[in-house]
Amino acid sequence: MKSLLRTSQVQALLARVLGLYLAIALRTTRWTVHGREHFDHYGAGTPAVFAFWHEFLPLISKLVLIARTLPLYRPTPIYTLVSHHRDGRFIGTVVRRFGIEPIFGSTSRGGAAGLRSLALALARGGQIGITPDGPRGPRRQAAPGVAQLAALAGVPVLPCAARTSRRIQLRTWDRMALPLPFGRGVLVCGPAIFVSRDDWQAAVPAITAALNQVADQADALCPA
Repeated sequence: MKSLLRTSQVQALLARVLGLYLAIALRTTRWTVHGREHFDHYGAGTPAVFAFWHEFLPLISKLVLIARTLPLYRPTPIYTLVSHHRDGRFIGTVVRRFGIEPIFGSTSRGGAAGLRSLALALARGGQIGITPDGPRGPRRQAAPGVAQLAALAGVPVLPCAARTSRRIQLRTWDRMALPLPFGRGVLVCGPAIFVSRDDWQAAVPAITAALNQVADQADALCPA
């Protein structure tokens, strides 16, 4: 059974099923957005790095759906970095359902190539979604790649978080939660963080603090 589940055909089927489930769960949840004054400008299509902790990965695609309802929205390519590993391909299949195109690479092993691919996407007018503590943690600690990317591309980092009232808490390293339908949800966006090209290292603690702030706010606004 384990061998069967690891086949590419079964993985692709499971990814499509999960994508369909998430689409239903996200669309049947009653959402409110906190920090619209921070989100709307970039949600409408201005290039930026949308950063969120790995635990919010199943929820953050709702930002894409909300962005499409903005009056000044213009269609903008959205990318995210996923690994070449089987898990990365699985995630890539899921996020494509929401109009997010995966870029296969890494910010650790062969990290320079991954960063260059993301920076090129931003230079072409795209947007990036990234989990600074993924794919393996430590939980809620930003790796330097997000600051390096923002500095290299000359775009800001927008800290985001999400939470739903009805959810299944997974026993994973990141304590990821899967949303259940027909609940209440919040999306929280903090002020954009501009990263100096000459001193990007100094921005890493600030990015970590900002991501933890919006995550704590989402937890407080939408307890289980």
